[in-house]
Amino acid sequence: MSPTLARRLRLPDAVAIGLGSMIGAGVFVVFAPASEAAGAWLLAGLVIAAFVAYCNATSSAQLAAVHPVAGGTYAYGRAELGAWWGYVAGWGFVIGKTASAAAMALTFAAYVAPGWEKPLAAAAVAALAGLNLLGVTRTALATKIIVVLVLGVLAVVALAGVAAGPAVPPADPGVPVGVYGVLQSAGLLFFAFAGYARIATMGEEVVDPARTIPRAIVIALAGAVAVYVVIAVAVLVALGPAGAAGSAAPLADVVAAAGWNAAGPVVRAGAALASLGALLALLAGLGRTSLAMAREGDLPRTLAAVSRARRVPHHAEIAIAAAVIAVVLVADVRGAIGFSSFGVLMYYFVANAAAHRQGLAVRRYPRALQVAGAIGCVVLVATLPWQSIAIGLSVTAIGVALRAARLVAERRAL
Repeated sequence: MSPTLARRLRLPDAVAIGLGSMIGAGVFVVFAPASEAAGAWLLAGLVIAAFVAYCNATSSAQLAAVHPVAGGTYAYGRAELGAWWGYVAGWGFVIGKTASAAAMALTFAAYVAPGWEKPLAAAAVAALAGLNLLGVTRTALATKIIVVLVLGVLAVVALAGVAAGPAVPPADPGVPVGVYGVLQSAGLLFFAFAGYARIATMGEEVVDPARTIPRAIVIALAGAVAVYVVIAVAVLVALGPAGAAGSAAPLADVVAAAGWNAAGPVVRAGAALASLGALLALLAGLGRTSLAMAREGDLPRTLAAVSRARRVPHHAEIAIAAAVIAVVLVADVRGAIGFSSFGVLMYYFVANAAAHRQGLAVRRYPRALQVAGAIGCVVLVATLPWQSIAIGLSVTAIGVALRAARLVAERRAL
């Protein structure tokens, strides 16, 4: 019999993993498209994104306290709503986040060695997968180090925003921003810091999970939102809405606006580190979700193996790393992973529905938050490009067909 995962993560470890997932490379680039969509209403988009994220996070926290197992919403959906609900959430997470992990690896490589993105990205995935295989405490330690360094870089950016002073507004204020633009910016910002689910996917490795996981999710989300607010204000002050919208690297432009040219390489290094931190957490979360799905037969059962020495899902970790490396080497995913956003929103919609189903005995938050979270997921899906929605629906349909075919084959075999 395969051993189980070991409970080794304490509150600081879980918070660090959540922050490492949310304060990834997105914080270094997301303010440009978000400003283009919302203009001077960027902070309004951030408030909407934070509210939807809070609703989703409280659902995950409430569920994790009752179901402290690996797999996150895949496990919660199965337990509260039924096997198909869990499967749809898990399938969307694994497929979408595999593409996200490949994109994050390529982002890291683009910062470090332009022109050598693919081989360096593949090497980064292999190295981080190897680190994860050493044990979850090593993953947590590496994440803490990366988070501290990235927060230091972001502090430099915030100070540069203050030093730069208010940007001169352009003569042409641009196209007026409507409600749709604000919602679109909210969608972009939501995806940039929606990694708090990584804590839940690793629920089987958290000490005192009923107490630790809910606290870690809320603390990590609050910390990430605070960081995003500070950086958003710095970007708006130093560059203005128009300047931020036209920037390819808004945080680097903030330090340039302050005349701190020597800090430009520091910001690039911070973006590279943030990419590594997000990639490390993604690989760990994908491994645990794949483990949970394999235990139920929704993925090959060999992926359910757990290393006796390190207590990690080594087969799942290796398989995920191989899949991410394959995507890195054969596909250009940086501009074609919109369906990952679709999968994330579907994942959280199931989490809200599952939490809404829970009874009063285990309820920590009012059902109104879960209703608001589910509605927020639907609204943000509507802001996605139609191509992303079409690809997301297609990928979901493929997953449903695969599971249906497996179930039919198993019935015939019996």
